[in-house]
Amino acid sequence: MCGIVGYVGQDQAAPILLEGLAKLEYRGYDSAGVAVYDGTSIQVVKSKGRLKVLSDKIHGGADMTGNIGIGHTRWATHGKPSDVNAHPHVSESGKFAIVHNGVIENYLELKSDLLEKGCHFVSETDTEVVAQLLDYNYKGNLLEAVIKTLKKIRGSYAFGIICKDWPDRIIGVRKESPLIVGLGKGENFIASDIPAILSHTREIYRLQENEIAVIQADGVTVYNMDQEVIEKTPDHINWDISAAEKCGYEHFMAKEIMEQPKAVHDTISPRIKNGRIVLDNITLTKEQLENISRIMIVACGSAYHVGVVAKYVFERFTHIPVEVDVASEFRYRDPIIDEHVLVLVISQSGETADTLAALREAKRLGARTISIVNVVGSSIANESDDVLYTWAGPEIAVATTKAYSTQLAVIYLLAIYIAEKMGVISEADYQYYISELQSLPDKIAETLDSKAHVRAVAEQFYQKKDVFFIGRNIDYAMSLEGSLKLKEISYIHSEAYAAGELKHGTISLIENGTLVIALATQKRLFEKMMSNIKEVKARGATVLGVTTYSNQQIEKEAEYVFYIPEICDMMLPSLAVIPLQMFAYNIANLKGCDIDKPRNLAKSVTVE
Repeated sequence: MCGIVGYVGQDQAAPILLEGLAKLEYRGYDSAGVAVYDGTSIQVVKSKGRLKVLSDKIHGGADMTGNIGIGHTRWATHGKPSDVNAHPHVSESGKFAIVHNGVIENYLELKSDLLEKGCHFVSETDTEVVAQLLDYNYKGNLLEAVIKTLKKIRGSYAFGIICKDWPDRIIGVRKESPLIVGLGKGENFIASDIPAILSHTREIYRLQENEIAVIQADGVTVYNMDQEVIEKTPDHINWDISAAEKCGYEHFMAKEIMEQPKAVHDTISPRIKNGRIVLDNITLTKEQLENISRIMIVACGSAYHVGVVAKYVFERFTHIPVEVDVASEFRYRDPIIDEHVLVLVISQSGETADTLAALREAKRLGARTISIVNVVGSSIANESDDVLYTWAGPEIAVATTKAYSTQLAVIYLLAIYIAEKMGVISEADYQYYISELQSLPDKIAETLDSKAHVRAVAEQFYQKKDVFFIGRNIDYAMSLEGSLKLKEISYIHSEAYAAGELKHGTISLIENGTLVIALATQKRLFEKMMSNIKEVKARGATVLGVTTYSNQQIEKEAEYVFYIPEICDMMLPSLAVIPLQMFAYNIANLKGCDIDKPRNLAKSVTVE
C-alpha cells in the first residue's frame, strides 16, 4: 500500500517520478503527488484520484523544473482522500517536504506539542506532523535533524525527505515499511518497490531497520542512528523488465495467471536433486524436528488460505498437529508457545505488518520460525530463523495468483521434507509424492487450457449478486481462496463454507438462481459432496462443480463443471484454484471492473 519514488540526478525529476509512480499503481492508492526543488523553492503538486489526474495537471511532469524530487501514491489512513491530505507534505516554513508509508502511532501527542509551540497544520494526516517536527528540530545539520525526529516518533515508516537548504540530496529511512535505494550512474533513486526504478537500474540497496540513506547524484551513504557509516553491498535484480510489464495481456492478473506453470516450476525444480528434496537453507535438524509438538501457521488474506490448506497437508504428511491463525489476531489471543512449537509465517511481500508482528511475538515466546516469502531481503525473511523463497518473480496485480500457487508448492516441499526427515513416510510414498510434485507445472498448464470454457461459464453468471462456495476437507480450504478471488475483484458478495456446515443456518439464504460453486475433488468425500449439492439444488440453487476428470458423475447434479487433471489429493488445490482464478477474472472483466487495482485494496498491507 502507498508508493514512494525519489530521484536525484541530471535529468528533469518530475517525469521520472510519474513514471515510477505508474509502476507502483498496483499497490493501491487514492491520491498522488510530487515535490520538486526548482532551484529556488520546493514546488508541490498533488491531487485526489488516479495518477493520470496528477499527470494531466503537470503535463506529464513538463511543468515542474528541477533535478531532485519525491513522489507518492497514498492509500488513506489518517484523513479522507483529498488534495490536502495527499502526499508530499510540506513544513510550514516550506523548508521540508516528506513522503511517508506507514503509521505514526504517537502523532496526536506530537501534534499537540507542536501546536503549543505555534505550528499550524493544514491536513488531517500523521505525516504532516513529521514534516513540522523535522523543521522544528532543524538547526542547520540535516542528518542530526532527521535522527532527532526519528527518536521522537513511534510507529512504522518509510520516509523520503528533501530539504531546501540541502538541494542536492534525498534522505531515505525505513522502519517496518520497505524502502530501497536504486544505484545509477550520475543519478540515484529511492522507491518502495523494485518495479518503480527497474527501467533505470538493476543495482539496489535494501535498507534495513533504522538505516538512514543520504542519496546524492554521485553517491549514496548509509548511516545508523549513531551517525556511523554502514557499509552496504548492492543486490543485483535479475528480473526481465518484461516481468513487470503486461506483455500484451489486457491485465497483469491475466498475465500472472498464465505465468503459474513457470512460477511453480521455478519454485520446485531447483529444490529436487537426484530424486530428493534439498532445502539447503533450512537448518532444522532431525532431532529438533522430533521435538516439535505443534506447528502454528500465521498469515493474512490469501496467504492465510494457503495456511489452511497447509494444515491438512502437514497433518497428513508429518502427523504433527497444526493450528492456523489470522496474523492480525495471533498476538492478541495470548498464544501458548514454547521452544517446542514451530511457527510457519507466510507473506508474499515479507513486509505485511500484522504478519511481521506475529513473527516477532512468536520469537519472543521462544518458537522456532520458518518464513515463506517472495521478496528477498524483506523484513520477515531477515527476522526468521529459516526462510524459503517462492521465487515467483514480481506480482503486480493486487489479487494474488502466482504467489498463492508458489506458496502452496513450498508447503508441499516442506511437508514432504519434514516427513522424510522424521521417518514417518515410506521411501515408496516419498518417491510417489516427488513425482506428483514434479508433474504439477504441466498439470497447471493443462488446466489453463480450459480458459475458453471458463469464460463461457462466466458469461452466464457475471450479473449475480451472491455466490456461495462449498467444499469438504482440503476442498473447503480451497473454497476460501476461490471466494476471496471473486469478491475482491468483482465486488460480488461471496461466502465460503464447509459443505456440511451450510445446513446449520446459512442454507436459508439459498433461493432460486443462487449460484453455488461446489468443490468435489476428494474421492473419499465425493458421495458426501453429491448429497450437499442435492441439498442446495432442492432450494433452487444453480450448481457449478469443480472436480477431476474421473468424477464425471457430478454432471447428474451440477449444471456446469470445471474439470481438472488427476494428481494426489493433497496437491489438488494447486489445480482447483486455477479455474476459480480464471472465473473470478472473467466475471470482473465482464463487469468492467478495475481488475489490477480493485477499490479500497492494496497489494502490500504495511499498516495494522
